[in-house]
Amino acid sequence: MPHDNDTGTHRTRSNPGHRSTRSTRSTRGTRSAHRRRALRREVPGTVGLLADAGDFAAMCGYRTFGFDRPSDYADYLHHVDGLLRSFAARGIHTTVALFDPDEYAEYCGEHGLDPDTSETRTRFTAELAGSGTLLPYTGQPIDELVPLLVDEAVRQATWEYATAVLAGVGRCADCGEDIGHASFDRAADALKRLVAGAGPGHHHFVCSVPTEDEQLVAVLHADTTGDPDTPPRIEGRESLDFVTVLAAGLALGGPGGLVVRSTTEGHRDRVHGWRLDRGRLTALSAAAVFNAYCTDADTGDLVAPEPGVEYCPGYEVDAPGPHH
Repeated sequence: MPHDNDTGTHRTRSNPGHRSTRSTRSTRGTRSAHRRRALRREVPGTVGLLADAGDFAAMCGYRTFGFDRPSDYADYLHHVDGLLRSFAARGIHTTVALFDPDEYAEYCGEHGLDPDTSETRTRFTAELAGSGTLLPYTGQPIDELVPLLVDEAVRQATWEYATAVLAGVGRCADCGEDIGHASFDRAADALKRLVAGAGPGHHHFVCSVPTEDEQLVAVLHADTTGDPDTPPRIEGRESLDFVTVLAAGLALGGPGGLVVRSTTEGHRDRVHGWRLDRGRLTALSAAAVFNAYCTDADTGDLVAPEPGVEYCPGYEVDAPGPHH
């Protein structure tokens, strides 16, 4: 009995020590896990998104993709939405990249990689984070995120094409000046005059330039107060995209058009228009603006004028330059 009691006493003394050791280890493990989670929140993530059913069907041909039926595109989007929400719930900043199966196949061929592995897809997505079309995930529903990503891809492609046009037009045969650079400066000045001439309110500008390979379209939104000391508010890089497309139209010297719709509280909406012709941005008459706005671009048929809209002539925005 005494031995048993001693043994029992010994065990009683030793158990707190064991529990203390286990507790210490548990505390250290909890602290380490907490620190790892904290560090994980410092590491951004990128999710490659297939933006249409055709792209999804192309990826279903890879055995390791995780989806094997092209009809499962809606289910794929549902799971991507859940994945993005789970990252956001853990405080992880995530960007969404447009995943193009054709570009992926080219990438694998150039680098000698097996396209049918998750590791290769992950590597490609990581490189998209540095050079591809990206949008930050801020909780948008997936049915809003997909068109936003597609619009961003179109915007990026338009800017790249317009930039290539400006780089390729060369120099003026008469004075040697770089036509692309001069056209960009003229377009930037024209935008300032466009915004200033529109007056106070919210303004929606659209510039369209047909080229041999692409129809270039740029959109810009500007909010102005009418106070000359208060600069207009323009979102993100819209001004750069708009000026680049307008400059391409000026440099090419071909046809094109520009319209602005202005909304000012207490007034009817106003629409002004211009045409691009031989490197010049020329104001349209009110009748020409009406005809342009009230004609179906695809069929040429007349459409009813929009109620509450005033069709106005353009105003002078493009100072004459040497490369018209």
